[in-house]
Amino acid sequence: MTAQQSGPVTVAATRYADPAREAEMIAWIRAGTALAEQFPGFLGHGFVRSAEGDDAWHMLYRFADLDALAAWESSPQRAWWLGAAQGLVGEFRVQRMTGIEGWFDPPEHHDVAYPGIPTPPPRWKQAISIFVVFLPLSLALGEAGAHLLPDLALHWRITLQTLVATPIMVWFGLPWITRLLEPWLQGRPRRR
Repeated sequence: MTAQQSGPVTVAATRYADPAREAEMIAWIRAGTALAEQFPGFLGHGFVRSAEGDDAWHMLYRFADLDALAAWESSPQRAWWLGAAQGLVGEFRVQRMTGIEGWFDPPEHHDVAYPGIPTPPPRWKQAISIFVVFLPLSLALGEAGAHLLPDLALHWRITLQTLVATPIMVWFGLPWITRLLEPWLQGRPRRR
């Protein structure tokens, strides 16, 4: 995939710092943001703490594409900024996200393991979840197409049905079924 095809890239990083050094941590984050803002393709940033007194800080930054992100990540400015945090900041994990990461897939990249990240369900559970939504939707659209467009060539009717089914699956069907089946997908008992 080329950078032009990738679209915007969001990086989520969880870092930790001694809660007593909050002011230093905020200054360090702001310094990094000021540096990143100077790079072409920088789209924005944000950060939050897990809770007052907690040492975890969740940071996001976004670039227009993979090339813009790579320019920032390989820059001497970023290297200096990261080096300035020695003794102040530790890093739990870094996750890069482009477009739809997949409904079940784990983050594509971990710099450091983080025990709280859920593992994806087995592929057979993923297949069943998709099938449960896809079959009735396909049957309904097939019937509708046969009755509404009986003279349209089969390949054009299937193309039209796919164009209608895809956004329904992505924005409604898959989010609904993954919420409904989440305990089963993750192997946890359902909460009452």
